[in-house]
Amino acid sequence: MTATHAFWLAGREANGETTFDVTSPWDDRLVGTVSVPTDAQVEQAVAAAYAVRDEFAATPAHVRAAALDHVSRRLAERTEEIAQLISAENGKPIKWARGEVGRAVSVFRFAAEEARRFNGGEAQRLDTDLGGQGRLAVTRRFPKGVVLGIAPFNFPLNLCAHKIAPAIAAGVPIILKPAPATPLSGLVIGELLAETELPAGSWSILPVANDRMPALVRDERLPVISFTGSEKVGYAIMDSVPRKHCTLELGGNGAAVVLADYASDEDLDWAANRIATFSNYQGGQSCISVQRVIADASVYDRLLPRVVAAVEAQVTGDPSDAATDVGPLVSEDAAKRVETWVQEAVDAGATLLTGGKRDGASYAPTVLADVPADVTISCEEVFGPVLTLQKVDGEAAAFAAVNDSKYGLQAGVFTHDLQTAFRAHRALEVGGVVIGDVPSYRADQMPYGGAKQSGVGREGVRYAMDDYTYERVLVLTGLQL
Repeated sequence: MTATHAFWLAGREANGETTFDVTSPWDDRLVGTVSVPTDAQVEQAVAAAYAVRDEFAATPAHVRAAALDHVSRRLAERTEEIAQLISAENGKPIKWARGEVGRAVSVFRFAAEEARRFNGGEAQRLDTDLGGQGRLAVTRRFPKGVVLGIAPFNFPLNLCAHKIAPAIAAGVPIILKPAPATPLSGLVIGELLAETELPAGSWSILPVANDRMPALVRDERLPVISFTGSEKVGYAIMDSVPRKHCTLELGGNGAAVVLADYASDEDLDWAANRIATFSNYQGGQSCISVQRVIADASVYDRLLPRVVAAVEAQVTGDPSDAATDVGPLVSEDAAKRVETWVQEAVDAGATLLTGGKRDGASYAPTVLADVPADVTISCEEVFGPVLTLQKVDGEAAAFAAVNDSKYGLQAGVFTHDLQTAFRAHRALEVGGVVIGDVPSYRADQMPYGGAKQSGVGREGVRYAMDDYTYERVLVLTGLQL
């Protein structure tokens, strides 16, 4: 894993004049060296994407679908190799890394399916009024222009897939910037795309530094920006280019609500185990990991010890070990930030029930209760293996507690009552409500995105394709309808 990795410029391998090293957050070993594009090479990629946009939009659906099917198959064939790479550069436990590869396999397969049925056209009779007699409107979708995709470190393969696959399916050129900490997994997608017959220039994967992004963001040849990352950076991008189309998948502080009817021992064991698993998977570095547990007073005292025991049962350690549930955070600085936030909460009166210890880039799975509402960990996204527990009286108070946040990505509600499920769907100010499970569930074909400060727009293959395109109507005149 220590070879120098080329980047992908207009569908071809290329090398720049400088390199940077990718190291493991677990043991600091060198994982790979990555070649960095020069400014001139970035310009070549943008110019090529802009030049090919009409050709790519006109590429037959079967060509785009075949390319996507090919990437899906090749990812599946190389699952173990790519999972090991994800685990090495990201610190993600190998079992979660294998799952991520499986999800990317599905994303490219879904995109191939959507490419075959996208843009079929919708016909609308216009003779519903006298002035429209003999007229028919046909609506199709066309690309808005080249997409600039900016991916994060926490799902270094699958979130690159969520940028690239919908673009190819819709015939939209894309320039992808993987996260500087984890570029290797995204570059693998380039290896597989290069085996296809897509037009040169229709895609590039450029591992450029974050400080070089403002120029790309402002480039008028890139009218669509798809960003996944922090709230601060996402809204800074949107504010800098208010006339561009921006999809922002930002942060969250996911809440899991346990209501009074979820009261049997079996219910509470299930809820506790799901909460423990998904507050700590990926080291808590997921926008929809469980950060807040909001439990009805009637079940709180029985739930709390179950949650603590389930969190303490999480196996921490070497991410390459198949038994490991929780590996390191992406960097020691990230772990130090979590440590600071937890200590602030404890100093303000929170009760530390388990965890609270850091070892390098690793932070022990942590549970806090009695957390003051004004401390950082109550207000911001922790992005680490930490959860808080809160007792409330009744459904209305529980839903109000979920909404008492600037974020609104997803929420989980543990209930058996169908009417409660529909009330939750109506009341909760989030992009997704999951009933009977944690907020961390995401199927890659469903619409995914947030409300409030959690972003704008939706991902999920078909929904991203809609975001990358716009409707154009064709009116036919003089027809005998």
